Amino acid sequence: MFTFDIAGADRAELYRDLESALDGLTAGESDAIANMANTAALLWQFLPDLNWAGFYRNVGGELVLGPFQGKAACIRIPLGQGVCGTAAQQRETQLVADVHAFPGHIACDAESASELVVPILYQGELLGVLDLDSPSPGRFDAGDAAGCEALMRLLAPRLV
Repeated sequence: MFTFDIAGADRAELYRDLESALDGLTAGESDAIANMANTAALLWQFLPDLNWAGFYRNVGGELVLGPFQGKAACIRIPLGQGVCGTAAQQRETQLVADVHAFPGHIACDAESASELVVPILYQGELLGVLDLDSPSPGRFDAGDAAGCEALMRLLAPRLV
């Protein structure tokens, strides 16, 4: 149904291509779960070296598992706990090169070595977080953080 030409010659171009593809996938769709599911699938397909890509939704003040790609995951995460809970509570992206060194890391998959978590905010409200895990230490950098933040700015109004 959808075919994407994602070149990814460099990181900035990869994220521009992903943003264009995400726009095409989610434009006009009002179902938040469908939009998160397609976003997780898109990132899983085109970002290399991931072992988990998905969402935790803010439900009643705690993070609850949403659509994802990868192994089965933790279902509920309190705000302030682990990398996801910290990103949600602080409303700041967490770029973690070594999850084993992160205080209070929640190991849903023992193979994860690094993590990138981006809070999803809309009109000041925390909707949830995007969570990306990799089995490689130091997999994510500032370019990944900036690219995923741009993707979540595009996605956020399509989740309400």
